[in-house]
Amino acid sequence: MSATSNPIPPERFAAALTELPLGSLHAKAAELRNSIAHLRRSNEQLAPYARDGDRECADAIQENEEVISRMEERVALLKAEVEGRGMMWVEVGEDKKEDGERAANGEVGERRERMDGDGGAGVEEEGVHL
Repeated sequence: MSATSNPIPPERFAAALTELPLGSLHAKAAELRNSIAHLRRSNEQLAPYARDGDRECADAIQENEEVISRMEERVALLKAEVEGRGMMWVEVGEDKKEDGERAANGEVGERRERMDGDGGAGVEEEGVHL
């Protein structure tokens, strides 16, 4: 992060979400999750050097953790916006786990028509928006 720029405050980020279509909210969440994964991989690669006393690597890990925390907060704000529109939020990989649990319990998924918050029609299968 540059010394002259500050991250957008959470309140401002949340306010901007109200104008976005549902697909954009999901795309932003995917983008954030991807960035978080990259930062975590970077921290894993830096960790051995930080343990060996490299102060720059330790500082980079700390900064990455702070950025990850802000990104996770934004994902939570995206989730709140989607659920506030009456839609179900599904984390990546969560739908497959739930499908496996439903199959193990002998439950059959249902399919029903729904309306997106932005007025578009769609199909909802077991809480996953298509």
